[in-house]
Amino acid sequence: MTNKDNERDGMTRSEAGQKGGEKTSQTHDKEFYQDIGEKGGEKTSQTHDKEFYEDIGEKGGEKTSQTHDKEFYEDIGEKGGEKTSQTHDKEFYEDIGEKGGEKTSENHDKEFYQDIGQKGGEQNSQNNRSNNNRNS
Repeated sequence: MTNKDNERDGMTRSEAGQKGGEKTSQTHDKEFYQDIGEKGGEKTSQTHDKEFYEDIGEKGGEKTSQTHDKEFYEDIGEKGGEKTSQTHDKEFYEDIGEKGGEKTSENHDKEFYQDIGQKGGEQNSQNNRSNNNRNS
C-alpha cells in the first residue's frame, strides 16, 4: 500500500481515525463504550480460543510491567482481593488454595519448601520478639 492509498483529504487513515474517535468521545458516554466493549468481547470469544487470550494477556502484562511499578501491582491486587472477597465464600478460597498448592508442588522440590518454611519461621520469631519488647 502506498502512502497515497493511506491518505484521503490530506489525512492518513490513522489521523482520520483519531479525529473520528475524538468526535465520538464528545457525543457518547461511558455506558456507550461499555456496551460496545461487551459486544466486541462476546464476538471475539466466539472466534478465538483460550490460547489467543493467553497470548494477549501475556503481551498486555509485559507492556504493563514496563510502565508500572510495584506499588501499582499492590494497589490493583488489593482492589481485586477486596472485590473478590465480596463475591466469594470460604469454599472458593479453599479451592483456589488447593489448586495453587498442587501447581506449586509440581514446580518445586523439597528444598523449596524447607527454604520458605525457614524464612517464615524466622519472620514469625522476629514478630514475636517485637511484640514482646512492646509489651515489656
